[in-house]
Amino acid sequence: MKNARETDVLFSRDLRMRSIDRRSFLRSSAAVAAFTLAAQSRLPSLYAQEAVRRFAPVKVSRDRVIREVVGLRPFRPEGFLVEAQRVGDKLLVHNYGHGGAGITLSWGTAAQAVDLVRDFSPPQPARRPARSVRPTRFAVIGCGVNGLSTAIMVQRRYSEIAGTVTIYTKDMPPNTTSNIAGGFWSPTSAYDSDSASTRFLEQFRTASLVSNRAFQLLVGADYGVRWFDTFDLGISESGLQHQLPGGNYLYPQIKIHRNPELYFGAPLVRQYSTMIIEPQVYLRSLLRDFYTAGGRIVIKEFRNREEVTQLPDQVIFNCSGLGARALFDDQKLTPVRGQLEILLPQPEIDYCYLGDGYMFPRSDGIVLGGTFDRDNWSLDVNREQANHILNSHAEMMKNVKG
Repeated sequence: MKNARETDVLFSRDLRMRSIDRRSFLRSSAAVAAFTLAAQSRLPSLYAQEAVRRFAPVKVSRDRVIREVVGLRPFRPEGFLVEAQRVGDKLLVHNYGHGGAGITLSWGTAAQAVDLVRDFSPPQPARRPARSVRPTRFAVIGCGVNGLSTAIMVQRRYSEIAGTVTIYTKDMPPNTTSNIAGGFWSPTSAYDSDSASTRFLEQFRTASLVSNRAFQLLVGADYGVRWFDTFDLGISESGLQHQLPGGNYLYPQIKIHRNPELYFGAPLVRQYSTMIIEPQVYLRSLLRDFYTAGGRIVIKEFRNREEVTQLPDQVIFNCSGLGARALFDDQKLTPVRGQLEILLPQPEIDYCYLGDGYMFPRSDGIVLGGTFDRDNWSLDVNREQANHILNSHAEMMKNVKG
């Protein structure tokens, strides 16, 4: 047993130790607090510095070209045509003329075209009591992206009544104009601003929004849809006042760069995010979905309007693209020729750019393009254009510091 004096000494020493520990704790706590405040004061400046974006250079050379393709965009100065008309006891719905935005607008105009069938009721035999009925047999002319999108949209809207959908077409993927497209999601070159009506522009904005949301739900390897950072190198200060095609709200993460050293040598660059759709993968998946839902395809080439309207189906969707010029005598519909140079794939390329032409990375190759030749029906490769495309992109890559 400790005596009272020993106990007092131990107790006194314990109090001194506690006091020392308390002072040490307070000193260390103050130091931690001061460090934390100092660190927090530096946070705005730390985060204000944007991380430097690194760009892997595209390897542009003639010996890396794996194919050269030419396609004819179905262009109407007034914009695409989505309208319905009665032809005898049938309903004919047009959905064509998308210019360079065929893939981009496909789900939007498909929805608008199918909406026009809502109030259509096929005639009934006289012996039956008069009542409104829904059509059950549908035909789609054309098997490009707009024909397939429209056919699938019909299947979705009329699935509860087991409606049948037949696509009549001369060509199937991979032999359609849609297969030649770049696949960059942006509703560009779809109309002439001085020819489009106010009504059309509203229709265009709605189609852009609907289609954008539809493609977002298809992102992934199955449909070949991916998000990419895009860099617009041809923008000017005054151009910043203009909305991106379809509206800025369709393009996340819009940023402005004024650093030529880091961004392709361009004094002003607008960056945003958008989607790339790989036509070969995408159209193959649409075909699968169409067949899975019970659709059928008939290989047939129509020579005139009468052959189309004689089909046994109650509702006929005309998605014939440039073919509508001859089939339905639409003289406003003209070809706009586009040529692409496809380079060997480079999986490390994770960006797109627009400038003197464009570059889109896909799994089947690096797409270089940018030609827009009106009223040109030629499907032959233009060697002068091919050289210009390759040379301009090679020059661009001299400004890329990986």
